[in-house]
Amino acid sequence: MLEYAQLGWPVCMGAYPLDEGGRACSCDRIGCPEPGMHPLSPAWQMQATTDTALLTRWWELEPQTNVILPTGRVFDVFDVPAAAGLPALAAMDAAGFETGPVAANGDRVLFFVATRGAPDDEDEWWSCHLDADPETIDNTPGLRWHCRDSYVLAPSSTLPTGEAVTWIRPPDGRPLPDPLRVLDLLADALE
Repeated sequence: MLEYAQLGWPVCMGAYPLDEGGRACSCDRIGCPEPGMHPLSPAWQMQATTDTALLTRWWELEPQTNVILPTGRVFDVFDVPAAAGLPALAAMDAAGFETGPVAANGDRVLFFVATRGAPDDEDEWWSCHLDADPETIDNTPGLRWHCRDSYVLAPSSTLPTGEAVTWIRPPDGRPLPDPLRVLDLLADALE
């Protein structure tokens, strides 16, 4: 988590999957619907920080804790099924497109892109947390756009399956790619 803070990416603590004790998640919710896949605290947006001393203290107290990266601050994330994301990544490579950081999250691929923040045309875009999907989302099935008020589970977190979230392309400090260009390439792969 310290490497994320050094990049200027805020981090907060995430719940983690449990193998024993009759519960699937380290959180307090009985029957947690997303074991180990969410922030520990409902105040995660305020707690997310780049303060390395604080992050070190948190993870010393709970080293098994997953890593949560809030989106819509420094970056947004396109979250797509691996069946589409991996071929899209190969097509981007073949075209010489600089993809930026890309992570494998179980059967999903996460593409980290420059954030759109709170754009003027915000009503034309969708987030993974909207209750009702706009008609345009039908053109890109399986795509989740993690932007403002959302988060992703970061490498080296552990999924409920025991599998680790890993980097396919780790962040290297270079500028993140334009989200609209990546969205265009992903939409082609998802058709």
